[in-house]
Amino acid sequence: MAAKQTQRWVLLRGLGREARHWGDFPGRLTEALGEARVLTPDLPGNGQHWQAASATRIEAQTTALRAALGTELQAGPVNVIAISLGGMVALDWASRFPTEVDRLVLISTSLAGLAPFWQRLRWQRYPALLQLLFQPAATREASILALTSNRPERAAQVLGDWQRWQAEAPVSSLNLLRQLWAAARFRPPAHWPSCPGLLLASAQDGLVDPRCSQALAVATGWPLALHAQAGHDLPLDAADWLVEQIVLWINEAAQEGA
Repeated sequence: MAAKQTQRWVLLRGLGREARHWGDFPGRLTEALGEARVLTPDLPGNGQHWQAASATRIEAQTTALRAALGTELQAGPVNVIAISLGGMVALDWASRFPTEVDRLVLISTSLAGLAPFWQRLRWQRYPALLQLLFQPAATREASILALTSNRPERAAQVLGDWQRWQAEAPVSSLNLLRQLWAAARFRPPAHWPSCPGLLLASAQDGLVDPRCSQALAVATGWPLALHAQAGHDLPLDAADWLVEQIVLWINEAAQEGA
């Protein structure tokens, strides 16, 4: 009998975020799935690649991601979990290179052409988003937490780490602008991915209207689960719920295929 192949999961973060912002979610995912290997590459301009210029097109970010994964892709298709801007990269990747992606989980993701700009970024948050470009690093991270988390106690727990990571791998205001420009222009692919997909969002997302995920669910036919209280950063606010939804989805698919 052939040995069971270890599942590989690629986790992609969003605007101005890096691998460390996943927190303990990768560990929880690995524990829940058992045989799993989790990869957390950074996109250009963030994390380990903070000195690189962020691409101004999602397609170019996909190219950089595939190059960074290198030999991992030669071993066969991977599963992808991606949040916000990372979800746009994952969607582009799965649509243009379908043999490389087995499953796709998109968290708090929106697309131009499916939702109006005032839903993709709530208009009430425009002043706060603009201020991010001019704030010192420590203040910026506190502001980002206020925009993306609905759990003040969790925000207080991670603020120090987030400020330290920003000091170690600073995301420039120019790269933030470049990433925003890429996200603003990304539209639905010519062909939706052929792999199974799952959409996850929060009904109380204060940054991106959950109707964006609902529109994506209608367009793709993929199931959508909404958390009742969490903020935009579901891995921070509701990591256990995320893992539960992903495992439930995988198990249901396995039962249907049995």
